[in-house]
Amino acid sequence: MSRPLVISDCDEVLLHMVAPFQAWLKANHDIDFVMESNDFGKAMRYVHDGRGVESREIWRLLDLFFNTQMHTQPAIAGAVEAVGALADRADFVILTNLGHSYRDARTAQLEGVGINARVFTNQGPKGPALKAILDEYNPTRAVFIDDLPQHHHSAAQLTPEVIRLHLCGEPLLAPHIDCAHKAGHAHARIDTWDHALPWLMARLDEAA
Repeated sequence: MSRPLVISDCDEVLLHMVAPFQAWLKANHDIDFVMESNDFGKAMRYVHDGRGVESREIWRLLDLFFNTQMHTQPAIAGAVEAVGALADRADFVILTNLGHSYRDARTAQLEGVGINARVFTNQGPKGPALKAILDEYNPTRAVFIDDLPQHHHSAAQLTPEVIRLHLCGEPLLAPHIDCAHKAGHAHARIDTWDHALPWLMARLDEAA
């Protein structure tokens, strides 16, 4: 029998990524990471001369971080407990924008903090991947959680029936990320699990 389905992003929703990435860049590469706008590509500068890090090097450093530092990503406050509560009411899966080669590592990483969930990897807009997951699970109701507004826009276009929660649990990023709720692409913007969980439970109760 079909159940409700929760599809959640990982980085900055369940696990901190930017904070350990920032610390690793400073300690190992003499690079400062400071978010002053919603442009991730402008946040990284070399300490010795203030020069911005080129796009190709940013991608190389991100790959190196995920290849060697995933174990340093702690869970966001309340995320593990919230996943447990949601998984009692619904199927719970992860949709993360990492290359497919990282799927097993991401699964193990989440298990290490106490989150046991099926992981789907993706590149680019999440709407098509979200639709494929919905086609497989055929849920009674679906909720999508992500920290980036462009993914809510994509989801709203391809799967408008999905309830969409914009949640960014990383204080270094949250003030600089455009609000998908204000843009009309998410049903709510809530950046802490203490407040997000009751909202999500209420949405799942509506599916009962």
